[in-house]
Amino acid sequence: MTNKAPIDEQRRNTVRGFMAAGCVVLFWSGFNIVSRMGGKSALTPFDVVALRFGISSLIMLPFFIHRRTTLAPRQWLVVAGIGGLLYSIAIYSGFALAPAAHAGILVNGGIPFATAMFAWVVIGFRPSRQAVLAFSLTAVGIGLISVRSLMLAGTSSQRWWLGDLFFIIAAMSWGFYGVLLRKWQLQAVDAIAALTIGAAVVYMPVYLLFLPKALLQVPWYTVVLQGGYQGIVAALGAGLGYAYATQTIGPIRASLMLALVPGITIVMAVPLLGEPLELATVVGFLCVTVGAIWGAVANAPATARQLLQRADQEIR
Repeated sequence: MTNKAPIDEQRRNTVRGFMAAGCVVLFWSGFNIVSRMGGKSALTPFDVVALRFGISSLIMLPFFIHRRTTLAPRQWLVVAGIGGLLYSIAIYSGFALAPAAHAGILVNGGIPFATAMFAWVVIGFRPSRQAVLAFSLTAVGIGLISVRSLMLAGTSSQRWWLGDLFFIIAAMSWGFYGVLLRKWQLQAVDAIAALTIGAAVVYMPVYLLFLPKALLQVPWYTVVLQGGYQGIVAALGAGLGYAYATQTIGPIRASLMLALVPGITIVMAVPLLGEPLELATVVGFLCVTVGAIWGAVANAPATARQLLQRADQEIR
């Protein structure tokens, strides 16, 4: 009789991976709203980055002290620099200039592209024809938002185009970070410890000595909201969930699930932030979301599907 243990374990890991990715979708949708609130306040992007890594690094420090990490110094530097500092500075700068709906589409829709591109080079991923078509559909959605922002650049004082550029940089950095998690087989706790503590060690002295600050110019509840969400929910909850999902269901499917975030963000941004619901935003959201679902299905590994089918046959 065939041993069901490996099949059952594979199924449990797959289910847990998708559950973790689902939590990340919810956390990241809220992140877009809360971050845009911070971007519209007197806080600078540098303040929000400091709150994110100042709080999260303190929480992760005990885990780092009592846990032997296998990360090499080079891995620490790359993870903290790309997945931590570059991503955070870029995305919070974007939130100071562009709507939350743009972040949902450009960041969460752009991450699958960046992940696939870097995975092609780093781990030899080759997308199927269906995956390529899914990426192309998502590209249409991203292109619509970008074109709309460039059109406004000539008729309005709003610098949405610059915020969108920051969002694209953030998507590229997070996509590369996700691929490195898989290539180096980093455990979720090790990855987040390296990201938060490493970024804090590098960033906080520079912030305290040289960068502009506005923490005293906003109400206390704004600082609490930004510090709690950015430092705990976004940096730790979403970060650990994404790292775990990447290890269990792979960086491609994990990143493609994040493209479900734009719809939730758009629905929340209209009543909470008073952002306009433009036609380009709606069409872009539809393209990105359909492309995400299509791409996630197209990238389901054949071995995983075979294991699940074999398990179902044995149960019957």
